Amino acid sequence: MSTFAENLKSLPSIADLERIELTDASGNIVATIENKPGQAGSLALYRHLLDHHGCIDAAAAGAGLSLYAEHTEDATRNPGRHPNIDRLLAIAAAGAVLTGKVVDKA
Repeated sequence: MSTFAENLKSLPSIADLERIELTDASGNIVATIENKPGQAGSLALYRHLLDHHGCIDAAAAGAGLSLYAEHTEDATRNPGRHPNIDRLLAIAAAGAVLTGKVVDKA
């Protein structure tokens, strides 16, 4: 089984990205993932999910949880510690769908 760090190496660069804005079915921004320390790995992962699934639905959430690898187990044991993983866990459980807007650096 690969680690999160190993999985990140297989994802495209996010050097050109500023952030991703995630929106709910009503069009409300429910989360923003920025290209900054502590969020860059999640930004790369969510971009990958959006590129391959078109949205963050239960299937995308499942794929994302696999890519988060060891951090998924930690998030399950410690709710609130990993909000970007918590979001995927909630989507996988409830079947919600989020769309995403990728914002490039100016």
